[in-house]
Amino acid sequence: MWKKLVSLFVLTLMLAAAALGCAAQDTATVRIAALKGPTGMGLVALMGDEYKNEYAITLSGAPDEVSAGFIAGETDVAAVPINLAAALYNKLGGEAVMIAVNTLGVLYVLENGDTVNALTDLSGKTLYATGQGATPEYVLNYLLEKNGLSDVTVEYKTEHSELAALMAAGEITLGMLPEPNVSAAMAQNENLRVALDLTEEWNKVSATPLVQGCLIVRRAFLEEHEGAVKRFLTDYAASTAYVNKNHKKAAALMELYGVVPSEAIAQKAIGNSNIVCLTGDEMKAAAAGMLQVLFDFNAKSVGGAVPGDGLYYGAK
Repeated sequence: MWKKLVSLFVLTLMLAAAALGCAAQDTATVRIAALKGPTGMGLVALMGDEYKNEYAITLSGAPDEVSAGFIAGETDVAAVPINLAAALYNKLGGEAVMIAVNTLGVLYVLENGDTVNALTDLSGKTLYATGQGATPEYVLNYLLEKNGLSDVTVEYKTEHSELAALMAAGEITLGMLPEPNVSAAMAQNENLRVALDLTEEWNKVSATPLVQGCLIVRRAFLEEHEGAVKRFLTDYAASTAYVNKNHKKAAALMELYGVVPSEAIAQKAIGNSNIVCLTGDEMKAAAAGMLQVLFDFNAKSVGGAVPGDGLYYGAK
């Protein structure tokens, strides 16, 4: 009888502990805004109906759309270019907090021809590009300056898809594009080739890794729902791991949810998109180094100042 009472008491304690654990778990739905392409690709495993109560994910085609929703308080977490995270931190008085680096280098120079095999071969040429006013422009300008290339004419197109279509049609022969637009253009024109991997070029002139995208959260949401943010980071890490290990299945999801136009393009692009989930000290080291490079080159690119430790969540 005594043993039964002890067992019943232990069971009661276990159930009570479980109940407390459930009660303590933050079940807030996290509203997430992401960009189509690499910065949104790592999220696809969280876009299914099984996660609809945990995450409300919306996709946009331009960083301005994402930042506008974040500033207005319409989203809690946003996937944005690395320089935009710093600019929002400065503009909003520290309201933007970085929780992960999610995209490394995704920029490539495509050519319809064989005249460019080194960055210095761009000398005297016209290079079409996208991403003016964002990380791609600053990365390109940094590389041109570090290589002493002052005679390269850069013409910007507004949309990645526009430039990709023009290159696919053979109307433009030399252009800088990010993945998955690189794969999309090459799939439509067999004469296009990757002339330069700008991550490789970056590594030749910079000691800090090329970081292009990150995840930020509103500080007010983080303070009120830190448990939900931690849950999201755990799930996001699992999602990025799934994408990187299961290209074919992840590519199908990317087409299904509109992150990438087609499964075939997504499958080719995943391996070149450098999708990661760096958090804590690893995130801070990579992001801070990149932001310092951007600031030294163009202070306006990061909103006029390199943010301090307050930008980074979970880092020392």
